[in-house]
This record gives sequence, structure tokens and C-alpha cells, in this order.
Amino acid sequence: MTGTIFALASAHGRAGVAVFRVSGSQAREVIGRLCFPSSVPPPRQAVVRRVKNPESGELLDQVVILYFPAPHSFTGEDVVELHTHGGRAVIQAISAALASLLDFRLAEPGEFTRRAFENGKMDLTEAEAVADLVHAETEAQRRQALRQLDGALGTLYMGWSGRLARSLAFIEAAIDFADEDLPDDLGTHQTTALQLLRDEIAAHLNDNRRGERLRDGFSIALVGAPNAGKSSLLNALAQREAAIVSPVAGTTRDVIESHLDLSGYPVTLSDTAGLRTSGDVIEEEGVRRARAKAEQADLKLLIFDATQPPDPETLSLSDAKALWVMNKMDLVTGTPETLAARLPSDRTALCFLSVKTGAGMDALLGRLTQEITSRFGGQEAAPLTRARHRTALESARDHLDRALNAHAPDLRAEDVRLALRALGRITGRVDVEDLLDLIFKDFCIGK
Repeated sequence: MTGTIFALASAHGRAGVAVFRVSGSQAREVIGRLCFPSSVPPPRQAVVRRVKNPESGELLDQVVILYFPAPHSFTGEDVVELHTHGGRAVIQAISAALASLLDFRLAEPGEFTRRAFENGKMDLTEAEAVADLVHAETEAQRRQALRQLDGALGTLYMGWSGRLARSLAFIEAAIDFADEDLPDDLGTHQTTALQLLRDEIAAHLNDNRRGERLRDGFSIALVGAPNAGKSSLLNALAQREAAIVSPVAGTTRDVIESHLDLSGYPVTLSDTAGLRTSGDVIEEEGVRRARAKAEQADLKLLIFDATQPPDPETLSLSDAKALWVMNKMDLVTGTPETLAARLPSDRTALCFLSVKTGAGMDALLGRLTQEITSRFGGQEAAPLTRARHRTALESARDHLDRALNAHAPDLRAEDVRLALRALGRITGRVDVEDLLDLIFKDFCIGK
């Protein structure tokens, strides 16, 4: 938090425009030392300036400058933005000029956002959302990050913290000021409030990890016997030659992954080794990895050769998160209905296609979209997005369980205090002084 920092805020590489951000107590010095004319522009008003080398006076570029005085800026400090031309030579020259200024230094990764947090411009959930928004690759990821950046998660958790702080204040008051004129049913009210809050936290945790999966991507494993068409299907879905296709059984021996955007959701496809018993040590390891990948995946496509009876190795992986895919339908004389009648009755959802001709691919994509949307769709409230949040919430829930079962008021107060601290770790805001404010606001203690 010391010194004035600067960094290239736009992406590296050649572009039409590059943006430098400067933040700190001496940010205004940039205008006086590098620019002419050197007058400070009105706040939040774009002006054109020429930038010179502070030592030689050489003209470096003609830029657009924006000045954001504290505290009305992203970091809460004085901030200056230089919108320069995006050529590499220009970027290098401006960077060198900024670095030559006394007490100026290159920002550490994430330091602008950290300063915004330290100055109360955002909580930790919003700071994390900035990173998620920068790395968002699909519409669903963008929407989730934006909800979090708008404060949806922070508002929820701060609301819970406020309710918990109020309950703790009442419990502490009942302990420390037992001789005062306090309500007789204070303990009953706090038990009800704590139970309600505990149930809300538990319901929030029981979300099938939707938010975390959306950040990391929905994983789909393609599994099946050798030459069932797994690699061909991966290439067709990825629309590129991501995997080697060969009639030689056992060509794929390791997991090959490809990433795609499916209806706005991030998806990771994994092509795996053909499931069979083999004396080849390397192929056996590939089969082991294929089974492990199928177990870890959110959805597994069991790829069958429609010209052959379903192989037992692939059948053994059929469960609730499996989707059967009958490939090579172009080589089958019967209808899909006839083929389906010969398949096991306890099978899961079934798709028919020919990767070679493309028949059935639209139906498969529609089914995959349906499966993914059913897991991620309809998220009105911001879901959990990080393991850090989940760990803290689980800790808060467990402490509330102990508080509800505590027989002594001081033990209950301690567990409620620990639950409040766990919630505070998510947003980064824990203020014990709030308890005193609540106590003296709600009770006329000492008259």
C-alpha cells in the first residue's frame, strides 16, 4: 500500500489503444512531469496531451488522459489513466518514462484490486469477481462473475453476518448484564434466529457445486471400446483435429482434452483410451486413466458401435450421469427404434448418430445443452464460486450446530463468535466494534 504504482491495464501485444493505470498519492505527478501542457484536467474528463521523456524531453506519444481524484476512483486513491497508442515501442517508452519517476514502481499482480479492497471500495468477493470477469471465456461465466462483482454474494454474506452479530450481541448482553431489565424470552428468540440462519447456510452449501463448476468448466468424458468413434466425436464437437483418428485399435492411450463453448457454458471434453483388457502396460495405464476420468467427469458419454452388441467394459460405467451414444448409425440397416429395443432396459438417456455423416449431431448437442443447463440454469442468486467460500461456510454452519446444542450461554456465545469470524473471512470484513454498537443501541444498559 506504499508508493505510487503503475501498470499496463490493457492486454500485452500490439493494439490500436493501450491503457496505463497509475494509482497513489503522487499519481498527479504523471501529468506535471510527463505531459504538456502540464495542467491537471478536470476530474473524469478526457483530454488530449503530449507525453515526453522526463529526462530528455523527447516526444513519446500523443495520449488521452483521465484523472480520478481520491476517493472517487477504482482504488480509492488518486488515479490517472493514460490511453496511448498500442504499438510495442510506444508501450515500452511510456513504461520506461513512468519507471524513471521518483517513488514510482511497477504494480504487483492484482495490486490495484488489493488497494481497492484495502480502501473499502469492494469486499473480497467482489475482488475475486474482478479476476473471474477478466478470465471469463463464456457468457455464463461472464454473467456469474458480473453478479458477484455487483455485490450479490457480498450482500448475502454481509446480511448473514449482520444477523449473526445481532444474535451474538443479545447473547453477550444476557451474560454480561444479567441484572438489567432484559426481555424474558431473549434466549428463545436467539435460538430461533440461529436455527434459521444455520438452515439458510446449509441450503446455500447444498448447490451441487454449481458456481465452482461453472468457473472451472463442465467436464464431459468420452468413453467406450476401441474404434467406437470417441476421437472422431471429439474432433466433430471441437470442430478441429484435436485427436488422432485411426482404424488401429488402441491409438488413443492418454486423455486428450479440448475446450469449447456450448450455449454459453464452458465445457472440457476428454477423449480417453479404448476400454479393453490388454497385455500392453502402457495401454493398461491408459484404460485406468480413462476409468478415473469417467468417474471424475460431470457427464460421461458412453460411445457404442451400433454395429456391435454393447461391450461389457463400457456397460459397467453406466449410471445416472451417463448418456448412451450409439455411433456408426450409417452402417446399420435397422431403425433407431429397432436398435433401442435390443438394448438393456435399464439404460440411461440414449442418442443415435453417425459422426461420419453428421446425422444426429444436432440432437446430441441439444441433449448436451439440456444436461448442462439443468445443472447451471436458473441461478437467480449468486452461487458459491470458490472452495475458500465453501470452507468458511462449512465452518460457520458447524459452529452454529455447536452453538445450538450448547448448554452454557458462554459456550454458545463463543461458537457464535467463531461462526461470525468464519463468515467475515469470506468478505474480509470482521468488526468486533459492531457488537458494542448493537448492544448499546438495542438495550438501555446502565440507563
